[in-house]
Amino acid sequence: MCGIAGILSAASSSEQSAFFRESIKKMSDSIAHRGPDGEGYWQNENNTVVFGHRRLSILDLSDNASQPMHYLDRYVIIFNGEIYNYLELKKELQQQGEQFKTSGDTEVLLVLYHLYKEKMLQKLDGMFAFAIYDKKNNKVFCARDRFGEKPFFYSLQQGKQLVFASEMKAIQQFTNDRTPNNVMLYNYLSFGSLTNHEDQSDTFYQNIKRLTPAHYLSVDLKNFKIETKRYWDIDVNNVNHHIKLKEAKETLHELFYTSVNRRMRSDVNIGSSLSGGLDSSLIVCVIDDLVKKNKAEHSFANTSFKQNTFSARFPGYKKDEGTFMQQVIDRTNVEAHYVFPDNKKLVDDINTVFHFQEEPFGGTSILAQYKVMALAKENNVTVLLDGQGADEILAGYHGYYNIFFRNMEKIGRQRYKAELKAYEQLHRNNQINEKQGKNLEYLVRKWFPGKAHAIKKTVAYIQHKRKKIFNEDFYDAYADKLFTANNSFSDLNEALYRSTMCGDLQTLLRYADRNSMANSREVRLPFLSHELVSFLFTLPADFKIHEGWTKYILRTTFSKILPESIAWRVDKIGYEPPEKQWMKSAAMRDFILNSRRELVKAGILNKKIFSKTTGEEETCNGWAEMMVGKLIEKA
Repeated sequence: MCGIAGILSAASSSEQSAFFRESIKKMSDSIAHRGPDGEGYWQNENNTVVFGHRRLSILDLSDNASQPMHYLDRYVIIFNGEIYNYLELKKELQQQGEQFKTSGDTEVLLVLYHLYKEKMLQKLDGMFAFAIYDKKNNKVFCARDRFGEKPFFYSLQQGKQLVFASEMKAIQQFTNDRTPNNVMLYNYLSFGSLTNHEDQSDTFYQNIKRLTPAHYLSVDLKNFKIETKRYWDIDVNNVNHHIKLKEAKETLHELFYTSVNRRMRSDVNIGSSLSGGLDSSLIVCVIDDLVKKNKAEHSFANTSFKQNTFSARFPGYKKDEGTFMQQVIDRTNVEAHYVFPDNKKLVDDINTVFHFQEEPFGGTSILAQYKVMALAKENNVTVLLDGQGADEILAGYHGYYNIFFRNMEKIGRQRYKAELKAYEQLHRNNQINEKQGKNLEYLVRKWFPGKAHAIKKTVAYIQHKRKKIFNEDFYDAYADKLFTANNSFSDLNEALYRSTMCGDLQTLLRYADRNSMANSREVRLPFLSHELVSFLFTLPADFKIHEGWTKYILRTTFSKILPESIAWRVDKIGYEPPEKQWMKSAAMRDFILNSRRELVKAGILNKKIFSKTTGEEETCNGWAEMMVGKLIEKA
């Protein structure tokens, strides 16, 4: 796990050599937290390619694995991430006569690219962002993993230079350009949108793009031609309606155990983040099972190995999950570590986390996640396995129920009634999650399919005229630039695809990457094995939601390895601090007020906003204004 940075130039010039050397060092220094174990730099002979690398040592801790890494006096790579199936790939390559000088995964990437070029991406099980320079063809090949676990940002400078890096702050060291993307700001302030689902390359900065997940980018330095192309996707229509539940459970069990095992490959200490929910608890229990059976492919997987877990607790809060965490701890051989976030330094925490996140984030749960990563650092555990991604691929959020009910209505009225009745009976005493059913949104989406965007625009107009929140000029300039509303309402697979591949999951992955790397930790996600994800998308909807249960196939497959009360939990809670209570403090009210001043000064908000209170009813708006205020402040 590392940080990468690069400068690609259309023109060869000896005059820019020193400037590029100085620039790449500044870029690399700004992301030193991503790789405190080493740094490396390289320029080609005519100064059209400059690479910088910050290393966090995970596999092959020797200097042999340092980057930029060279191969055959032709290729140079800078790589951020992990290739989990590198041992299988290495064995395959050795059988073809290839030889290796290192024991890690970076050299495997170089050999694969030499042999297969862009087709090598199909072979990878991993999280990655990398750039490879091919001296012979004078091209640079860049790629990002299928789900966007690892970041890759870039900026094109007047068509003559392309600057890229793991974080935007590194690019801004070169460009000195922090111009906000006002279209993103408007959609975020109006609807809380953190991603443009139509164009995921958009960021909150006007002149910085992100390479979209499951895409590669190539630059032909001979003519500075830049191309991007998708290399992988999920087929939502490839559903196997004939598969039996028993067969599906067997395949899921095998794929998940393989995924966890591969993600335990490490030459440094590993552990898990434990929230008390189904997903993180399952990972802890599977690791424990693998170690007990001596099947874990990890250098510490022996009789003395003890798994470390890291958790955030909120004692006295109704959504604290300490009871469930303890049940997992009692069942497994783990050493538990806890952090207890509070609001005593909330303003300072927001400032710190925003520096690393770089873009607005969704609430105080991200602050809690940052604290968990810091706790792992304090305890010298470098790699953490985490349950992120399960909710999006297995329909874990309760908002999927209404989509599932519409799915069942298409199949038949009787089936729909049976599933709705089972849901209502199972959740009749659920005091945590909002009741799903035929609310106004459900009826609108049912009877006016495809009209969601027009309705969204109308609602935004009415709210603006009533509340006068935006500066009139700002509103007139951007009100027509609404992001397309989600129309995935009648097919569960389509809705899960949108959540997985169209931005929602990528936002959560951004939180995890920045929070972990801010503390020089690595997060690995067993649920995001592409083989596992592809298989789950072939399963019928009622394998995912069934008789009121979300993640039905996951629960039934692993019910014996989990504590029963966790395997069959009815409620759904994330890392959720007592945010409403925290936001009522005087310090937070002052923070929001100062942010509003910044936004009025920037011509985004109407000055009448100062007449509004900062009470509980405006917590959401206040948070968004605070986030945008931080971004404007940095600009």
